[in-house]
Amino acid sequence: MAAKSARKSAAAKKPAAAPRKPRRKKAEPKSRGLSPQDVASDSVEYPTEILEAVRTDGGEVLGVYRDPLGGHPVVLAVLPIDKVEPTPYQRDLSEPHVKRLASAMERLDRFLDPVIAVRKEGRYWTPNGNHRLHASKLLGAKSIVALLLPDEDVAYQILALNTEKAHNLKERSLEVVRMYRGLVGAGRAGKESAFAHLFEEPAFITLGAAYEKRPRYSAGAYHPFVKAVEDFMDVPLEDALKVRDARADRLLELDDAVVAVVDSLKAKGLQSPYLKNFVVARINFLRFKKNGGKPDFDDTVDRMLASARKFNVDSVKREDLGSMGGGPVEADEEHA
Repeated sequence: MAAKSARKSAAAKKPAAAPRKPRRKKAEPKSRGLSPQDVASDSVEYPTEILEAVRTDGGEVLGVYRDPLGGHPVVLAVLPIDKVEPTPYQRDLSEPHVKRLASAMERLDRFLDPVIAVRKEGRYWTPNGNHRLHASKLLGAKSIVALLLPDEDVAYQILALNTEKAHNLKERSLEVVRMYRGLVGAGRAGKESAFAHLFEEPAFITLGAAYEKRPRYSAGAYHPFVKAVEDFMDVPLEDALKVRDARADRLLELDDAVVAVVDSLKAKGLQSPYLKNFVVARINFLRFKKNGGKPDFDDTVDRMLASARKFNVDSVKREDLGSMGGGPVEADEEHA
């Protein structure tokens, strides 16, 4: 009884709140960027190489302007639709979304939202127009209007501007790891930490690598602890990617052990859509760890793996599932 009370007391304690980020100071009105006249000014140095390439590729340039925030040149162009394709690192296509979008476009008989594009070896990559592109192709369109950016590197950064789109954990993780592999494949130099602004969170890289190996991986159950132990590495991208792949293998090894526990609980008659989350929460000792530096990834997985392999399913009661956690496995087994 004492042990059970202690577990309830520990579970009732709320984790310490993360420190608040300082509030962003509001900028003075009209203190940044270009005026409408500056945006439309023809004094900007036009990217003639891109303009000529568009025409060579069978497209047409509709105009050139400067981005109103940073003044970077943007080419408004219409491109042959068969020369436009999604970047290889964005989220997977949603067929229902494509069909809904195509139906709306067909009903209105128009589409007013250009895709973003960068020219890549005679083709055009769109880093955020995959669904619009496929909807247009579904309707049999011949061409598509694009905001063409002369700087190819923007294709690797454009995902940071998609914050208004509700990417789930799987989509975001796969986007990040695919972009990572694209950078490595392109021979990009630099330490992983130098690309942190593109990847947003180091856990996304490792979880994305796990999803590549196991598409039905339940990363949501593991994300809290992976996020707690991951950091961007101060080693070259190519070397860091090998570490990420190895860590993904460790997570899948842990997942196998957790699934075995879940199967045992189901065989015992316990049913819940949150069984995996329950098991991971029980073996996640970091929930009870006070501040003291960032834990080591491999040490954390080793300890959680050991806990999963000695998990005492007989100590789990039906009412425990409602609390989604309880005490750590070690405590359960000491007082079982």
